[in-house]
Amino acid sequence: MPTTTQLVISSHSKPGVIARVASVLGEAGVNIKAFSAPEVTGTGKLRLLVADVDAAKAALKGAKIRFGEETALILSLENKPGALMDVADLLTKNRINIKCGYCTPSREGKRAIVVLTVSNTAKALAVLRDESLDEF
Repeated sequence: MPTTTQLVISSHSKPGVIARVASVLGEAGVNIKAFSAPEVTGTGKLRLLVADVDAAKAALKGAKIRFGEETALILSLENKPGALMDVADLLTKNRINIKCGYCTPSREGKRAIVVLTVSNTAKALAVLRDESLDEF
């Protein structure tokens, strides 16, 4: 299925926040597959894709780290100019807002793994059905 659960931790932007989360997950044996931590002043959101969502949730709860969950789309796009534009245009034309997004190239560099959260996941899946939706 081309969606996954993304964990979202809201926290004051200060030294040690990512280190604490990484330590808690690492000690629980949970692999972080991707994360987004944009630069902010004040409170920011750390978004995480993990290999074992249930184990991550248990570890974060045990460490008293508050988090939320959101559904994220996973796309595997050709790593070339305009690939993201095509997806963004399709979503725009269908009045679907991209709330959050980040990406990384695959190891061989021919594909880009794109993670998006959108205003209407079901509609986005229907609109993007011919795009390369992928598991990550």
